[in-house]
Amino acid sequence: MIFLRKEFSEAVNKSVFPGLQGGPHINQIAAVAVCLKEAMSPNFKKHARQVVKNARVLARELQKRGWRIISGGTDSHLFLVDTWGRGLSGKTAQELLEAEKIIVNKNTIPYDTRSPFDPSGIRIGTAAVTTSGMKEKDIIKIAIKIDKILKKHANH
Repeated sequence: MIFLRKEFSEAVNKSVFPGLQGGPHINQIAAVAVCLKEAMSPNFKKHARQVVKNARVLARELQKRGWRIISGGTDSHLFLVDTWGRGLSGKTAQELLEAEKIIVNKNTIPYDTRSPFDPSGIRIGTAAVTTSGMKEKDIIKIAIKIDKILKKHANH
């Protein structure tokens, strides 16, 4: 869904339809309507703030334990961790954490010289854990677990 001013509608429509957009899919329209309604609620704002709070806590706790957080922290729902600095590729870190039911994504980091298929970092987000009801005290436990799993296999 694209939100724009009327003056841009003709140009956007010509560039999007039919090449990038087909006919309307009622299921997608309904899903967007539900999402927009939810986003208008006071609870959504509270939830979004908690997602960011949790991401900041997780980044800070991992940083305290010696993991380099790209950009030093986060102002959003996710952040990048340099795992290669500790001798672990992002792919290996992802697989180790996944085996323990912690889902992250392997991810390139700035100036990465490694392949995107086996990069130097991981991306961690907190939307799912926040939706499941976790707060800061729970996030600290997750940071401890992530640190323990990765340090067991790290070079230093």
